[in-house]
Amino acid sequence: MSDTDTTPKMTCPCNLEENSPALTYEYEVFVSFSEDTHKNFTCHLFVALERKGIRVYRTEFIRTELMKALEKSRIAVVVFSKNYGNSNWCLDELVKFMECKRLFNQRVMPIFYDVSPSEVRKQEGNFAEALLNGPEDKVNSWKVALTYVASLAGSHLNPYR
Repeated sequence: MSDTDTTPKMTCPCNLEENSPALTYEYEVFVSFSEDTHKNFTCHLFVALERKGIRVYRTEFIRTELMKALEKSRIAVVVFSKNYGNSNWCLDELVKFMECKRLFNQRVMPIFYDVSPSEVRKQEGNFAEALLNGPEDKVNSWKVALTYVASLAGSHLNPYR
């Protein structure tokens, strides 16, 4: 760590092979979201986390960099919304979260914003439509990831109540 870098690096004893070094996290939180929440809920979430001093990855649109940042984040927050399932990019991130959870014991926290956990888990509504039109080679892994993450403990927010 340099003299100018005051951000502590967090390490986690992972369930990897004994010869593997402990994983060092660059970010505490990686937030996966679709554009329909960007200017309202997700923007406020980023501000609130950063005010608390939590190091959050801000999305870069370079896919390889994004996937590396995802791997280097301690917690993955998934903001499920009406349009989340319409984004192949978001669904690919979700599959990567599951891989990181399995390999690195990454924590995954779902937030259901104006959608119910069962709608995501059962791939109903917009999620069903998106999967019908998705690439054949990815649809099964997307379904597995949606089902699993929607069964995790998380928060259900209805902005219109």
